[in-house]
Amino acid sequence: MTGPVEASPAKQVILAAHFPGVNNHTVWSDPQAASQIEFASFEHLARTAEAGMFDFFFLAEGLRLREQRGQIHDLDVVGRPNTMTVLAALAGVVTHLGLAGTIQATYNEPYEVARQFATLDHLSGGRAAWNVVTSPDAFTGENFRRGGYLDREQRYQRAAEFVQATRELWDSWPAGAIAAGPERGVFVREAPPGAFAHHGEHFDIAGHFTVPRSPQGHPVIIQAGDSGGGREFAAASADAIFTRHSTFGAGREFYADVKSRLARYGRVPDELKVLPGASFVLGDTEDDARERAHHIRRQQVSPQTAILLLEQVWNTDLSGYDAEGPLPETDPEPAAPSIIQGRARQHADPMETARQWRALAEEKKLSIRELMIEVTGRQSFIGTPAGVAGQINRFVQQDACDGFILVPHIIPAGLDEFVAKVVPLLQERGVLRTEYRAGTLRERLGLGSARPAAAWAAAAQPAARATGSSALAREEQVHA
Repeated sequence: MTGPVEASPAKQVILAAHFPGVNNHTVWSDPQAASQIEFASFEHLARTAEAGMFDFFFLAEGLRLREQRGQIHDLDVVGRPNTMTVLAALAGVVTHLGLAGTIQATYNEPYEVARQFATLDHLSGGRAAWNVVTSPDAFTGENFRRGGYLDREQRYQRAAEFVQATRELWDSWPAGAIAAGPERGVFVREAPPGAFAHHGEHFDIAGHFTVPRSPQGHPVIIQAGDSGGGREFAAASADAIFTRHSTFGAGREFYADVKSRLARYGRVPDELKVLPGASFVLGDTEDDARERAHHIRRQQVSPQTAILLLEQVWNTDLSGYDAEGPLPETDPEPAAPSIIQGRARQHADPMETARQWRALAEEKKLSIRELMIEVTGRQSFIGTPAGVAGQINRFVQQDACDGFILVPHIIPAGLDEFVAKVVPLLQERGVLRTEYRAGTLRERLGLGSARPAAAWAAAAQPAARATGSSALAREEQVHA
């Protein structure tokens, strides 16, 4: 006779706070809305996230102001500050919260990015994370010497080699090479810094790295993407993947697929965290929450924004159309020069997208604006605090994700209500910490020690032969 089977402990919910880049998600007209460039806004959101025992703060970056129909996109006029400057300042404000930043692998160099994140890791005591992205177009490249010469396949090949070279730089200093001396402020070099040399298709660099090995060894690597190429990149190179999926079923399918890819790189499922972006709307009752959510979505998708969003699929000037009227009778013009610059196209087949949207609009009697409200929403938790806590926990416990990167619709106070009302309920369930323990961000996320760069390279070689060199070339990113 066998004894009772012990229940597995509940998975801990990973939570991050996303400070939105310029977008059409933030409600600009709300009285609580404040600057997206003043430091007080970044500080408020970070302090709120730390009070809620979140794992990290996530900052997007845009390298050029977007254009549509040859004009600066109206939501870009608030500006786009430098990611590393903001995170370095926050390192002195919050003491436990991780600090994740989006930095391009297309227009930067491994040596400089490695220095930036190693420095941030030192300044923060081991809380740095890098969200690796590539540029979607030559328009952004016009701001840089490199221009737009890299096609999509080369961008992903360059990104994979970029991450590998960066890890080699971080590994070039042996552990314990710098130690505190007998007197405060005096440091003694116990071993010489190691030399580095990387010779590859995209980078041929050698020398000595200037920053000692940081507390995490390797800052946490995040990758953003949903396609096959993005999933393969994450399995091969990342500690976490920032994704989007709008339903529980889609989340479970994505989770199972991306975790199944890890074995060919010598990794186990816990070594890659799946973290979709999500928004939330709370109410005293379910009906109250739905009413608030409807009001918020109408604020997010103004008539002007609805037309701009539709133009991104139709690829033509629709400014003469009434957003409260029906869809255009004309078809999209995918073969024409793109009217959007600085943003990746999110719909691979505009004609098929238009067909689906027409069917939906006809079925539900939707205007352009109402349709855009319905088809452009991200994963959103809507309900009472108890209901939202239950939904979040269900996704994590039933393997639809490992946690969420929350995107509030108000900056900077949009996370306040979640921390006050939902966080205590997650803590009562035992799935969210009630206090921070000592340790690095990598340890807090359950990732274990950093894998040496040589081990990453060795594991990638047989996998690359099995999947083909173009496996990373099929992903189109939106980073802002």
